[in-house]
Order: sequence, then structure tokens, then C-alpha cells
Amino acid sequence: MQEENRLPVALLAMRLSVFLVMLVWTLDKFLDPAHAAGVFAHFYAMQGMGTFVMYALGAAEMVIIIAFVLGLMRRWTYGTVLLLHAVSTLASFQMYLNPAEGRLFFAAWPMLAACFALYLLRDHDNLWVASRPG
Repeated sequence: MQEENRLPVALLAMRLSVFLVMLVWTLDKFLDPAHAAGVFAHFYAMQGMGTFVMYALGAAEMVIIIAFVLGLMRRWTYGTVLLLHAVSTLASFQMYLNPAEGRLFFAAWPMLAACFALYLLRDHDNLWVASRPG
């Protein structure tokens, strides 16, 4: 692979993998809204979020992550994905205090770094995108 092609390929790989994780979290709101509501209750102290709220959040999140994976409105979509994942990572803080119980939660940190890198390098992420940066 030529030197000038490495960065766009790496950014595409990060964008697709971040999208995959976000897609699974988004689908959880549709496929098991009670589980998703339980996550919100436990990690965000947001009690009583019913099925309709989970569907509404899932729909909004789906629009954002589809625009993200398509490379649309990158400043906004990449920033929103970064913010959503940062909030999720920080909301799980108590899990990091007991690594024996929360070891899987540590996977959130490399993904957060990937989201941050994608945001910083968004103008160079030009493979398989629906729009080019202005």
C-alpha cells in the first residue's frame, strides 16, 4: 500500500468499527428497550424511561450514526459520536474502580481514542464517504 493511502484506509477502518459498536448499542434500544432503560437507570440515574423513549432515542441515534458512517456533516456527526461515547465511558467510571468486575468496560477507552482521532482527522477521512469536506 502506498504511503499516501495509509491514513485514509486507517480512518475508514476506525469509522467502520466505531459505527459497528454504536450500531449494536443503538439496536439494543429497539430490540430490548427494557435492557436499554435499565442501562440508563443504572449508569445515568435516569429512572422510568419507557419503550417509547428508548425508541425515540434509538431513532435519533440511528440517524446520527448513519450520517457518521456515510461521512456526512463530519464536524457535527463525528463530534456527536465522540460526545456520546465520552459520556458513556465516563458514566461507567465505577466499573473501572473494580477491574475484576468491569474489565470489559476498559475496551471503551481505545474506542474513545478512536472517536477522538476521527474527529481530529475528519478532513482526511475521505474513503467511502458521501460528501467531501468543504
